[in-house]
Amino acid sequence: MTEPGKRAYAPDFLTELFRNPLDPGYADAAEQRRRAVPPTGWRRSAPRTVSVVTLVLLGFLLAVAYRQTMAAEPSRSEARAGLVAQIKQREADNARLTAESDRLRDEVARQRDAALSGSVAANLRNLEASTGLGRVRGDGVVVRVADAPTKADAVTGAGGTNLGRVLDRDLQDVANALWSGGAEAISINGQRLTATSTIRAAGGAILVDFKPVIGPYEVSAIGPRQLERRFRDSAAARLLDSVAEEHGMSFDFRGVDDLTLPAATEPQLRYAKPSPRPTPTSSGSGSSAGSGASPSPLGGGR
Repeated sequence: MTEPGKRAYAPDFLTELFRNPLDPGYADAAEQRRRAVPPTGWRRSAPRTVSVVTLVLLGFLLAVAYRQTMAAEPSRSEARAGLVAQIKQREADNARLTAESDRLRDEVARQRDAALSGSVAANLRNLEASTGLGRVRGDGVVVRVADAPTKADAVTGAGGTNLGRVLDRDLQDVANALWSGGAEAISINGQRLTATSTIRAAGGAILVDFKPVIGPYEVSAIGPRQLERRFRDSAAARLLDSVAEEHGMSFDFRGVDDLTLPAATEPQLRYAKPSPRPTPTSSGSGSSAGSGASPSPLGGGR
């Protein structure tokens, strides 16, 4: 009993929580489990039997899949070996035909020079050199760029995004900077550039005139003595230098004496041709036949 004039305070929530930390429901559940009869017989062994049967089935399926994979491996290896052999054979044929083409081109040039007069032959050789269809020799600059090493993920081992990888537009920028600096002839990994040359990407490869080139990429240019200094001061050189410093791309250039650049393959030029003049056809009004005029090939000029 409390004394008169004094108020009785009930214990607050935190005090009650510390006194009885376990919910009464947990105690009732534990008491029920203790009183329950443990399973016996098939009820006790059924879960274990199901687990064992499941593991056996999984093991059987894995064994069958492995056996089928190993049985198909010889055929895949044989098909791959056949494709590799075909690629090597095509590469050898391409190299042989390229050498034969160069030999025949040199022979044609010798026969042509023998048939033409000295001034005409010299003028023709100058035109070939300026258009890229003739072999040239002189002093110039060699620019070398290569991909940065690919950094593999420490956990998965997969390679991440390589920001130091050489792109097709990098080679375009280098070639344009050399042209702007006064280069007279340029080649990329032995592929001579002409007025119709293209540098583009196809998947993970870079194509120069539809021929793949692989890194490291060497852009060779023949030009005046100031070519190296002009390229050093160009925006392309500054950009590649910053990419090399930040992302590990390999980039350097140097002046070289006595460079020799090969001739480009002869381009397959296509010319526009006028469309054939349409024949007049008879009509009910006779306007086409009676007028004696036909439409212009270019769509009706004035």
